[in-house]
Amino acid sequence: MSELVTAARPYAKAIFEIAKKSNSYDAWSERLKFLAAVVGNDEVAAALDQPNSTAAQRAELVQGIAGDRLDADGANMVRLLAENGRLGLLDSISDLYDDYRALDEGVLEATVISAQALDDTYKSRLAEALEKKFNKKINIVNTVDESLIGGALIRAGDVVIDGSVKGKLQQLGQSLSA
Repeated sequence: MSELVTAARPYAKAIFEIAKKSNSYDAWSERLKFLAAVVGNDEVAAALDQPNSTAAQRAELVQGIAGDRLDADGANMVRLLAENGRLGLLDSISDLYDDYRALDEGVLEATVISAQALDDTYKSRLAEALEKKFNKKINIVNTVDESLIGGALIRAGDVVIDGSVKGKLQQLGQSLSA
């Protein structure tokens, strides 16, 4: 996984700089998500993996599916990714691009994994607390994992806060066995 992120990072950064320069954040975000879905399709992925296809043929396939959703910069990006054998990185490129964009806009996405779905009141209180901690606007994404028993696991950027019962029990078990 980290190899994919490492390989995708320069492409995402370059695309972000193009989007920033042309003030086309939304267009690039949508374009990248669409292209990631295209190359993630099983039939398209199988066609792209054909050993006898050239980089130009792979680029044409993706560009043909995308049609008018690609401008000149988008078509150039697809061609460049195909030439470098990196079309499969589009999902990681899209995610990294969104991270660069959020960072530039002062927004941080916090993934909150909880034992049960969070209500809106709790989400807003948690967002306020995290905004104070990180000094950024926080966008909370809540997922449910009943194995946590209670509490929550929060991932915001590089920070992980484990306030789950499961995590506390694991820490206690490690302390007792040490």
